[in-house]
Amino acid sequence: MRMHNADETCGIARAAVVLGDWWNVLILREIARGHVRFDALAAEIGLSRNVLTERLGRLVAQGVLRRSLYQRRPVRYEYVLTDAGLALLPLLVAMQNWGDRWVLGDGSLTATADADSAEHARMHALAGTRVPEELRLPATRVPEDLELPGAQGADLPVVSPDAAATVLFTYPGTGVDWDEEIPGTPGCTLENRLFRDAWSDFRRAGVDIRGMSTQLPYEQAEFARAEEIPYPLLSDARHQLGAALRLPTFRGAGRLRHKRLILIVDAERTVRHTLFPVDDIPHAVGQSLRLAEECARAV
Repeated sequence: MRMHNADETCGIARAAVVLGDWWNVLILREIARGHVRFDALAAEIGLSRNVLTERLGRLVAQGVLRRSLYQRRPVRYEYVLTDAGLALLPLLVAMQNWGDRWVLGDGSLTATADADSAEHARMHALAGTRVPEELRLPATRVPEDLELPGAQGADLPVVSPDAAATVLFTYPGTGVDWDEEIPGTPGCTLENRLFRDAWSDFRRAGVDIRGMSTQLPYEQAEFARAEEIPYPLLSDARHQLGAALRLPTFRGAGRLRHKRLILIVDAERTVRHTLFPVDDIPHAVGQSLRLAEECARAV
């Protein structure tokens, strides 16, 4: 790409060189979703093998991807995001948020969604999608007497490795003075309290719970201590899960935030049910318990 001299010190222009065109953006989108092998990328994007090879080579040369050998005969590689590549995920999520609101939507700022929206269709199409196996996020501490392996403030897998099913619910954020003009924002504390109060019922069914927002770990930890939350709260501040599942977001109180959503995920990390939008929080919590129990019994 030819650059004008004035662009040599412009971060936007230099980033545009790396992203190149929409094929590069789609390649990064699919790798974030866990499609890290060549054939999977070719199938998902519909790009010719020659062009895909050339684009992957560029992204590796630019330090956004690295190749990881997974087979020697014949030689096969996986393409993994580097630190520089991971730092692009908030940009991809911001692009998705802009597209959902201004291209696919009517420009309204909302933390919920209509039944005929692109976000609604995308979330309900998640059934059958597998959550990337290697994805781990910073988690809050939980009471030690719960004996949850590894749940003591370290990074945790998004899907519990020891449960027959996992309920993963996303929420905009707790302790925020929400603008009442943004529909769908109130109720984050209520939702956590309802899941907390039903925690024993979920555990008896062999089901684990993960709450998730884009708040920072210390913000979540303060809330978890104050409310005695027994399950981990995961921080997606770097938008890793948001990019992996193309989760719906909105911009509120100074950052991109997840819209309220509940996913029922089985022991193989496959999404079985999606509750979105979540307008009636008490009903959705009860429904998630019923669906998770069914999912756990099917194991």
